[in-house]
Amino acid sequence: MTTYLKKTMLALLLTIALSNIVHAASNDAAVPETIINKLKSARSDLTYTYIGDAPIASFHEVQIEDGPIIYVSSDGDFFFDGTLYQIKVGQFVDAQNVRLDSERKNVFASLSADDMLIFSPKSSTKAIINVFTDVDCGYCRKLHREVPELNRLGIEVRYLAFPRAGINSASYDKIATAWCSNDPQESLTRSKNGQDDPVNVCDENPVAQHYDLGKRLGVTGTPAIVLMDGTLIPGYKKAGDIAKILGIES
Repeated sequence: MTTYLKKTMLALLLTIALSNIVHAASNDAAVPETIINKLKSARSDLTYTYIGDAPIASFHEVQIEDGPIIYVSSDGDFFFDGTLYQIKVGQFVDAQNVRLDSERKNVFASLSADDMLIFSPKSSTKAIINVFTDVDCGYCRKLHREVPELNRLGIEVRYLAFPRAGINSASYDKIATAWCSNDPQESLTRSKNGQDDPVNVCDENPVAQHYDLGKRLGVTGTPAIVLMDGTLIPGYKKAGDIAKILGIES
């Protein structure tokens, strides 16, 4: 084969390769639009937000407004919902929570604590936990009884409101009343002890914003403890167990 012919074939192969790359990129760019259009053709009454690639090949994550995250095929013809688990050595890991770790970390790194109810250690603070809580939740009440011990261990507890029954509920009224109180920490503690203050919901309380933030960050129940590195710990844990997770000797 002559040198000229070799160069011509090489140029042709490069052109084909570049064309395939451009075509693939073009197809990738069209995937979100294809998926959203297919979903709208079936249920135009819902609002969809494309999130990105799912952890499994050829599927993508889409958020339905006021609904779940669903996993949709690249052609938009199939989807499934529910919890997606990644199989790792010794454990099954919730893939959505792994993806949300980074977002939770960024949120709490920049989120003002001004509208949280904070229980701080009397001595130096060694760690911070952010807790989405509900006054009518039994395990939230149990965790609240651990707050003095958490503070003794140098752990600051920052509460955000998450009335599990929703915004239009008695639980919302109770927890919003605590946030609106002249002494919010004491009012919250009374409610968690079953001694609710008379309902007094102020206009600019942050409960609805906390509730929406929790849903966005993967909170589905209470208590939900979010560490500053973005890790979500669902459910009740003793102060000593929380300290161990944080690397603090109890």
